[in-house]
Amino acid sequence: MMKRVLVTGGAGYLGSILCEHLLDAGCKVTVVDNLMYGQHSLFGLCNNANFEFYWGDARDECLIGELLKNTDVIIPLAALVGAPACTRDPWLSKSVGMEAIFMLLKLRDSSQLIIYPTTNSGYGTKTGEVYCTEETCLEPISIYGQEKIEVERRLLDVPNTITLRLATVFGMSPRMRIDLLVNNFVYAAYNDRSIVIFEKDFKRNYVHVRDVADCFIHCVRNADSMIGKPYNVGLDQANLSKEELALKIKEFVPNFYIHFAEVGEDPDKRNYIVSNQRLREAGFEAKRTLDDGIPELLKGYRMLGRPPLRNY
Repeated sequence: MMKRVLVTGGAGYLGSILCEHLLDAGCKVTVVDNLMYGQHSLFGLCNNANFEFYWGDARDECLIGELLKNTDVIIPLAALVGAPACTRDPWLSKSVGMEAIFMLLKLRDSSQLIIYPTTNSGYGTKTGEVYCTEETCLEPISIYGQEKIEVERRLLDVPNTITLRLATVFGMSPRMRIDLLVNNFVYAAYNDRSIVIFEKDFKRNYVHVRDVADCFIHCVRNADSMIGKPYNVGLDQANLSKEELALKIKEFVPNFYIHFAEVGEDPDKRNYIVSNQRLREAGFEAKRTLDDGIPELLKGYRMLGRPPLRNY
């Protein structure tokens, strides 16, 4: 599969895994990233002749326009990800997460495939009992959810696009994120052996970061039959409440103390379960479970050594 793929934000949590998988699948990969977190997550790819990197901004029309001349597939990952980050800097969120995508639409040729990652947090607050499908009404609450859904609507109105509504992602990555829920709970279990959880009955869906990367590759390979639609990307068996997730982690960390108290709230008000049937019917199913991911995270956290500013 010798496709030329442009990935903006490719040095991030998802991007650094995705680029590895794309290269393994035989693609030529070009990354644009401004390395705003000072990450070195792509060093291990530099020996690959099919990998190229440009330090730059996804909003740079001249740079992106030039790179698009040699591109078959566009995967725009550059964004502020998550409700807290977007609320903290709403101007940057809109500029990178929306306006840069609209610029891409203006610059690209309609023959170039766009695969866009959005979020299933756009479903908002549901009952926690009814499966959300791609036909379920979208009711995003946070700036993050609202902007993602607006971009998705714009993309699905034009030719040759696929959108992926990602569940909450987990797993180790060269550009690690500990704020994601599974990663965060496992980090607390490993470092503190305790956690205080609010909204313990709120449910959401989960998916491993490497399954997300594999899903992008499946979309590239099967674009003709998938374009023009959104797809939920998650594990059906990982529709869990926060309490159920914490108890699953406790199976691996028996001395993990879990306390429930109403000390906060989710800015996205996420409380839903998600159906991934459409994606299965398109030929892809996530396979890495929480039972796979939790030991992986514990192994990774052992490599962090002492937490900052602690003597133990």
